[in-house]
Amino acid sequence: MPLIFLLLDGARSDVFDAPFAAGELPELARLRSDGGLYPVTTAFPSVTGPAYAPFLTGRFPGPIGLPGLRWYDREHTRCRRPPHCRSYLGSEIRHVDGDVDASAPTLFELAPSRFAAMSMLARGATAREQMGRDARLLWRIARTHWRGDAAAWLDIDRVVSLLARTHIAQRRPDVSFVALLGLDKTSHATGHTSPDAHHALRILDDLVGHVRGDLERAGRWESTHLWIGSDHGHSPVHTHDDLADAVRAMGDGHRVLAHPWVFTRRPDVAVMVSGNAMAHVYLEPARRARPWWPSLRGRWSALADALLERPAVDLLLLPHDARRCEVRGRGRGAALVERVGMRFAYRPLTGDPLGLGEPPPLDDIECHAASLPTDYPDALVQIAHLSGAPRAGDVIVSATRGWDLRARYEPMPHVSTHGALHREHMLVPLMVNHPIARTPRRTADVMPSALRALGLPQPPSIAFDGQSFM
Repeated sequence: MPLIFLLLDGARSDVFDAPFAAGELPELARLRSDGGLYPVTTAFPSVTGPAYAPFLTGRFPGPIGLPGLRWYDREHTRCRRPPHCRSYLGSEIRHVDGDVDASAPTLFELAPSRFAAMSMLARGATAREQMGRDARLLWRIARTHWRGDAAAWLDIDRVVSLLARTHIAQRRPDVSFVALLGLDKTSHATGHTSPDAHHALRILDDLVGHVRGDLERAGRWESTHLWIGSDHGHSPVHTHDDLADAVRAMGDGHRVLAHPWVFTRRPDVAVMVSGNAMAHVYLEPARRARPWWPSLRGRWSALADALLERPAVDLLLLPHDARRCEVRGRGRGAALVERVGMRFAYRPLTGDPLGLGEPPPLDDIECHAASLPTDYPDALVQIAHLSGAPRAGDVIVSATRGWDLRARYEPMPHVSTHGALHREHMLVPLMVNHPIARTPRRTADVMPSALRALGLPQPPSIAFDGQSFM
């Protein structure tokens, strides 16, 4: 059975609630009644690009090489030339496919035939099987982005919808992955519930209606899976804090490498913001081997304390080694997250920053259930995976609700943000057009479910972070 996956970039789990109540999205309402609509958790960082990886690889992004939208390559294995850092906003988006670990195959690599539209991760799809990387469309996307023109993103969504619908109808690929970016861009510019954001939802509704009509006329609708998901949610911003400038001003002053001005001589800190509500902070970046927090504590404790005093900082993650991470919450004390075999332990040290109490070690399913009602759904699993990832920062920052961590250099002033561990960012919708076997939990469940839907075997060498719901 073919699979069509429509990714509505930047959709919070409640994104459809008000339009459904108003009857504004009839095609999506019909789709939900045929199959179902479920809230699931995305990956941390909850940001475009890295959060595409669970859908297409079944793996969380950090351990397979995508720790954030921006990151510093301490080992100089991918970014061999100065300034040894990556930003996927701009021309370096071309490196995403190569930055992902080759041992994590994409759905495009495993499917017999495929189509990728506007996907930041498209390894396995040829140039003829992709849309969004040809020079003409790239120029239009770049111009729209740097002009900060949110309304023009809706026009791009309309073009993508038309071309994707035509490609799917004519070429009938086994897997189609189509990303619509308008909701994310309009949410940043005017808010997640603004009229522009509602226009983005109606574009999706129109696309679903047209695709369904095409498939019904061809007698293929009942044998096709059509799923809709999202990579992250959104929450309003009232104050912007520039984390890079804050670090520069701490102590006697630090030489900070941060985008867009990355050619800093002999930096002693690299600040890589994503979303803009999370950041990786790399200490002593000249060291090629990753240092862990216990070896950094002597020199850098004052910086960690100063960061946590800032109103913009909600959580501070301090990785002790590949399996243990200290979590500090502003005004809520510290706890230790630890991977013990296949389980995750949470041990309060001076407080309970994640609001989980003192549970016994939990497996990944129990972790999800225990944390789902809290402000940080799936936090134990996500913190453990990201903090131990080779390319992650030595300090990882998750912003306070209402704040973000970048005050300048955005083409459009942000009134809404994402990237943090808050539930508005971590809970996203997943809609399917046919009944499924079990309730999905994570966006990482999509990849193993897709293989099952396509009748393809799971590669024996791959241990997915998700589980099939088929």
